[in-house]
Amino acid sequence: MTVKALLKQYLHLMTLDNYSYTFHLTPLSPMKNILRHTLLCILAIALFASCDSDKDEQDPQPIVDESMKEFEYVRVLTADGTSTTITQVKPADGTTVSLQAKYPNANLYPTATGRYAAMLFGTQNLVEFFDSGLEYHGDHVDVKGTPKFAAIFGERIKPSHFKSKGDESIVFNDGDGTLSVAREADFHTPGAKMRVINAGLDPHHGAMVKFNNGTYGVTFVDKSSTLAGPHGVKIIDATGGEVVASTFPTSRIHGNATDGTNAVFGAEGGALVVTQAGQQRLIPNPEGFGAVRIGTILYAEKAKKFVGYTNLKGAYFVDLTGNRITPILESTTIMQCKIDKEGRNLLILLLDGTLKVYDLATGNLNKEGSVIPATAAAETLKPVMEATQRFAYIAMPSLGEVHQVLLTDFTKITKIKVSSQPTKLIITGFETSESH
Repeated sequence: MTVKALLKQYLHLMTLDNYSYTFHLTPLSPMKNILRHTLLCILAIALFASCDSDKDEQDPQPIVDESMKEFEYVRVLTADGTSTTITQVKPADGTTVSLQAKYPNANLYPTATGRYAAMLFGTQNLVEFFDSGLEYHGDHVDVKGTPKFAAIFGERIKPSHFKSKGDESIVFNDGDGTLSVAREADFHTPGAKMRVINAGLDPHHGAMVKFNNGTYGVTFVDKSSTLAGPHGVKIIDATGGEVVASTFPTSRIHGNATDGTNAVFGAEGGALVVTQAGQQRLIPNPEGFGAVRIGTILYAEKAKKFVGYTNLKGAYFVDLTGNRITPILESTTIMQCKIDKEGRNLLILLLDGTLKVYDLATGNLNKEGSVIPATAAAETLKPVMEATQRFAYIAMPSLGEVHQVLLTDFTKITKIKVSSQPTKLIITGFETSESH
């Protein structure tokens, strides 16, 4: 029996008892009547409260499944291919903020801290930074003003390759073989410029990494070689001085990633592994690769795995312990191959619009399904993708939209208008909803 029913029954009995003096020889005393009436008032109030409680029990508020929402402090940033529009999206509520950069079609890269994004304009010899306005403090996020451009900038010839470690951002400038570096403490200093490291490298389409011990691994070209460069990797310090010379001559180096102590570069014949102490070796390509080079190297922080990708063969684990390269998915129709922000899953988007999600701890395919229409292989402006642990985000240049795909249910897709032709997309911010 409910509380409401019990109270009603008790009130009824008490009412009968209160008037029982009509059957007694002597009526109840006035004091007893006062006490009984007081008790009746208290019980009546309790009865009305219980009615409200019963109503709440009968009409519960809907429960929001937080796993179907993006974290409050995740941000998506896009650059437009035809205009100077830079758009920041807050996926948790679908709101957008747009700013105008100096030039269109910026190449976007998130910094390691998650707060900023680098904007590289190779043709215009310019590097600038975008501030999301979010700052992480270990267990919560502070909002530091509104989204805006930082004050610092870099001006070297053809900035093309970006890496970030800790609070430092690093750019390789193809046009003069230098590095441009900056720390986030200087990002909002008026007139600040990125510091230049000149290691005496010849101009080339190069790459670099920052090791845990503070040194840098940089590619170089050997003018005496008849092979396509870059031809090796050497280790330098923050002044550009050589710390360890290259010990493994190779060619066609492209793409790299590091776990802090080991760096992996795509190269002729396989993956070149360089340790921060200077040891170098080549992990050979699988049989049948021929002249194909793995040109993209990724590192998954959570899974502690290196992944190599080439659109001519597919996606592969680069196993430093086993000294081998093994397939995750062999396919020539891969359009995008990305590791999620947490570094736990690999997401592969095919030309036919199929999305595949792999668990990098096991290599198993967790989920697959169609999420966008098919894209022609000859299409110049193909969709681009990034992901958090909850959603995949796909910029659709032809539609001017970002499609937010729920990774637990591919049928749940939210379309967000960002600009006329979004060609670049990254994720900044933090996978948390905790604030002060």
